[in-house]
Amino acid sequence: MDKFQFINKLEFNDLPKTSGVYCFFDKKNLLYIGKAINLKDRVKNHFFQPSYRDNLFIDKVNRIGYLETNSEIEALILEANLIKKHQPKFNVVWKDDKNYFYVAITNSNCPIVYITHRPFGEAQGRQTEDAEYIGPFIEGTPLKKTLKFLRRAFPYYTSKMHPKNKCTWCHLGLCPGPLVLSEAEGNTDLTENPSAGSGLREYRRNLKKLSLILQGKKGAVLNSLKKEMIQFSKEHKFEEAGKTRDRINNLQQIMAHTGVIEVVKTSTLPNAGVTLAKILNIKNPVSRVECYDISNIQGKFATGSMVVFINGDSDKNEYKKFKIKMENEPNDIAMLKEILQRRFSHPEWKFPEVILIDGGIAQLNVAISVKNEKVETKDIKVISIAKRNKDLYIEGRTNFIPLKTLPREIYNLVLQLDDEAHRFAISYHKKLRKESLLK
Repeated sequence: MDKFQFINKLEFNDLPKTSGVYCFFDKKNLLYIGKAINLKDRVKNHFFQPSYRDNLFIDKVNRIGYLETNSEIEALILEANLIKKHQPKFNVVWKDDKNYFYVAITNSNCPIVYITHRPFGEAQGRQTEDAEYIGPFIEGTPLKKTLKFLRRAFPYYTSKMHPKNKCTWCHLGLCPGPLVLSEAEGNTDLTENPSAGSGLREYRRNLKKLSLILQGKKGAVLNSLKKEMIQFSKEHKFEEAGKTRDRINNLQQIMAHTGVIEVVKTSTLPNAGVTLAKILNIKNPVSRVECYDISNIQGKFATGSMVVFINGDSDKNEYKKFKIKMENEPNDIAMLKEILQRRFSHPEWKFPEVILIDGGIAQLNVAISVKNEKVETKDIKVISIAKRNKDLYIEGRTNFIPLKTLPREIYNLVLQLDDEAHRFAISYHKKLRKESLLK
């Protein structure tokens, strides 16, 4: 599908950290299409901190497709074109055509450009303006930003009226400027200018290029501009050739480096602390959770990580990394014991109510043993997650609990903690390996 690359569900480490478009499939059908500044972070957020809308389909996801783009603007445009082409079920569920955004370019003698919720004319009891509608775009703010930047390369009118002299937008290079509207002085209606000359013809050509850009045809526009520049040079119209060259450079700069997509703020999990306390039989809501993981290759360059979540959100200022002191012994249990003993020797690092260990019953038991060595840490509750089947082991309970049977906010919290601890341990492990090669 559209040159997408695919990964299986939850294989987030295979996703790039670049801008692009992603899509979710169940076993057969396309469920949802979205855009991202950072594909890896955005896709993970759907699973680990889902919105109420995500919860409608996230359990159905079987595989994930992604397509990298060269810029955020390209991601915005590609998302719109793919939604128009494929009509994913859960994009359509949340939006109707009254809520999507469209760019309208009127078919008048001197066209104007504006953003609208596309009307469908008589079928909805309204008149549809004679215009080209480009879209649908999901969000209005990124679209407004995109048009604002593209207007620098292709200045356009947003109103049928223009003052006799240059307006503010003209001075900013965003408006084509006053045209000779008619022989009658003071006539400022742009639609009544059938005798306009080369300026209006150039304006129309530029709007055609703007339309093609918004349809994802940047390459065709750049090729057209380059041909125009060459032709101007052949005709010794060097001023026009220079202007076209500047427009090419401006367009390339805009498309490659402009940020328009809004960062999706990861929502906290305000109910997770209360729910987790109930599950673990803790009197007060859980506010601080620490998670630990080990990374090593046959005992070499072994590292440990401690990540901290407070009130459901990661607090990177509280993260700690450990260079394992024991050497040449690939013993994850002993390594875990070492980093926990070192951690608990630092009471100035606020102690958590809960610690999560990456591993099964053996890792759980060693963590319980270490925290019980000190009076001030005995009340900390220990849980561990066995990755293979995603089973949760809880201190004081004989049987494990399948993670998928727990409330969604706990499922998300545990997986996100474990994933973050693993990432942090791996990054430090790779750093130590790299440093050893440079010695």
